[in-house]
Amino acid sequence: MKNRRSSVTSVFYISLVIAFIFILWGAIFPSNVESVLGAINDFISNRLGWVYMLAMTGFVIFALYLVISPYGKIRLGKQDEKAQYSYFTWFSFLFTAGMGVGLVFYGVNEPLTHFHNPPITEGGTAAAQQEALQFTLFHWGLHPWAVYAVVGLALAYFNFRHNAPLLMSSALSPLIGDRSKGWMGTTVDVIAVFGTIFGIATSLGLGATQITAGLSYSFDAIENNLITQMIVVIIITIAFIASAATGVNKGIRYLSMGNVVIAIALMVFVFVFGSTVLMIESFMTNTGNYLQNLISMTFNMNSFVGERGFLNDWTLFYWAWWIGWAAFVGSFIARVSRGRTIREFIIGVMGVPVLFSAIWFAIFGVAGIESDNLLGGGIYSLIETQGNEVALFAFLENYPAAPLIMGIAILLIASFFVTSADSGTFVLSMLTTGGSLNPPLKVKLVWGGILAGTAMVLLLSGGLSALEMAMLIAAFPFTFIVIMLAISLYKALRSEYGIIKLEKQQLVYEAGYREETQKELEEKREAFEETLPDEQPPEIEAQSKEDN
Repeated sequence: MKNRRSSVTSVFYISLVIAFIFILWGAIFPSNVESVLGAINDFISNRLGWVYMLAMTGFVIFALYLVISPYGKIRLGKQDEKAQYSYFTWFSFLFTAGMGVGLVFYGVNEPLTHFHNPPITEGGTAAAQQEALQFTLFHWGLHPWAVYAVVGLALAYFNFRHNAPLLMSSALSPLIGDRSKGWMGTTVDVIAVFGTIFGIATSLGLGATQITAGLSYSFDAIENNLITQMIVVIIITIAFIASAATGVNKGIRYLSMGNVVIAIALMVFVFVFGSTVLMIESFMTNTGNYLQNLISMTFNMNSFVGERGFLNDWTLFYWAWWIGWAAFVGSFIARVSRGRTIREFIIGVMGVPVLFSAIWFAIFGVAGIESDNLLGGGIYSLIETQGNEVALFAFLENYPAAPLIMGIAILLIASFFVTSADSGTFVLSMLTTGGSLNPPLKVKLVWGGILAGTAMVLLLSGGLSALEMAMLIAAFPFTFIVIMLAISLYKALRSEYGIIKLEKQQLVYEAGYREETQKELEEKREAFEETLPDEQPPEIEAQSKEDN
C-alpha cells in the first residue's frame, strides 16, 4: 500500500504556483520587484518593527521558562527512548543548519562595520570596539536560537510524542482544532514554505556573493559580477541537489560534521596567529557585557538616542531573518532531535550554539578590527567600495599561507552553502508532502530549482539589499504563526503534565484514592486526545529504525 505521506499535497501546488509567479515577475521586471519590496520593507521596518522586537523577546522568555518548568522532563518520544543521534552529530546539525553561512559571512564584516559605525558611541574608539562586539553577539546570541527552539520543539513534541505529521498546521491543533486540516492549516503551511524559500534564498545569495568575491580576490581572471554569481548559484544548486538525494543520514550528516571540523580549524588558526590573550579577554568581557545589557538591548527601539538606521538595517533585519529561517531550521532541528527531553533540547539548541558564536566573534571580531587598524582602515575601505562579501578575504590575506587559507575559507563557505540548501530542500519537500520524513526525490529536485531561481531573481533585482528586504517581508506573517505555535505547545504540555502528575499520584496513594480519581483521569485523557492532531501512518517508526 502506498504511503499517503509521500505524496504531494495541495500545499505543494499552491506554493509552486506562487513561487513561479514571483520568479517570473522578478525575471521580467527586476526593477519593479526592487521598488515594491522596498516600499513594503520600509513600512514594516518603520511602523511595525516593534512586533519583531516584542515577539523575539517573548520567544526567549518562553524557551527559558520551559527549561526550569516541570515540563522539561517530558521526552520528545517515548519516555524511555534514547536520543537518535550522538551529541556531536546533533550539534553539527544544529550549527550547520542554524547559521553556518552567516557566521562565516559576518564573522569579520559585522564587528568591523559596527566599529566604524556604532549605534550610539563615536566610531573608531575603544568604546566603539566594545559596543561593536556586544551588539554582534546580541544579534547572534539567545534570540535566534530561542525562535528556532520554539518552532522545533512544537514540531518535535507533536511528531515524536504523539505521532502527528511534522507540519506547522498539525502542531496548531490544540489551538485551532479541526481548522488545522482545512484552509487555515493549508495557509499556515504555505506561509511556512515561503518563509523557508526566502530564508534559504537569502543564504544562497550571501554564499554566492562571498564565494564569487573570494574567487575574484584570489584569481585575477575571475570577475566579481552578477554573471559569476549566477554561475556559482547553479553549480552549488547541482551539488546540494545531489547531496539531498542521499538523505539526512548520508549527505547532510557527513557534510555537517565536516563543516564543524573545518570551521573550528579556521577559528583555531586565527586564534593562534592573532592576539590570543586579547581574544580570551574579549570573550570574557563581551559575554559579561552581553548578559548585563541583554534586557536594554532587547527592548531598545532607538526612540530617544542613536540612529534608527542601525535598528532597521541590523537588528530588525536579523530578527526577520531568524524568524524566516525558523520554519526551515525549526523543522530540521525537530527532525534530528528524537529522544531528547524538552530541557535537554532547549539547553542544547540555545546553549551550545550561543557559546560557539561568542567564541567565534571574539576571535574574528578582535582580529578583524586589529587588522583594519594596522592597515589604517584598509579592510573597511574595501568593504565600502567592493561590498561586505570581501571582508573575510581582505582579512585572511594578512595571515601566513594566505592563498591556502583563503581556499579553505571558500571551501567552507561552499560546504555550508550546500548543507543549508540541502537541509532547506529536505524541509520544503517535507512540508509539501504532508510531513513525510522521507520525501520523494522528484519533490526535492523541484524545490532545489525553485530555491536557485528565487536566489537568482533576488540577486538580479537588487543584490543583497533585495535579499534582505524579501526576508524581512516574508518573515512578518510567520511571526504570528510562531506565536501561535508557542501557545499551542504550552496548552498541550499543561494538559499532558496534568495527566502525568495524576498518574504518578495514583501510584503513590492508596487504592481508594485511585478509585476516586480514575474518572477524572479518564476525562483528562479524553479531553487531551481530542485536541491532538491526527496520527500519521507508522512512517516515523520505520524511518527511525532505518536511521539507526
